[in-house]
Amino acid sequence: MNASHSTKKVLFIGQQPETVDFSDPALPPGFDAAKIHAGIASGMAQMAERGWQADLCLVRPDASAVIAIQQQLGSVDYDAVVIGGGIRIPPKSLMLFEQIVNAVHRAAPAVAIAFNTTPQDTAEAAARWFQ
Repeated sequence: MNASHSTKKVLFIGQQPETVDFSDPALPPGFDAAKIHAGIASGMAQMAERGWQADLCLVRPDASAVIAIQQQLGSVDYDAVVIGGGIRIPPKSLMLFEQIVNAVHRAAPAVAIAFNTTPQDTAEAAARWFQ
């Protein structure tokens, strides 16, 4: 395989489902870790079906998130990073969202950054940057 981007590489960053505060009114009622895991599996499968190398980076809502992202971005040259709606949407996650966006920007300044609305539209979010 040559150095051209014959296979797109996507990093999907999300919050570890077990660390989500499901009492947050910003989240849909009845949402739980199992539903998030199922959505993530669906999103990862859709990217694999497109022939992409998709990696998952689930982070905790604390300072370890930035470290995990920097380590992951230091090991692979990604074409796109998709940051999950579970980090972007709840108002109480604003600081974590900012830290993650800046960690991605610092570690991989040329990578496209995309945002999904649910784990199931992660492939669509990345594909917008592959047109």
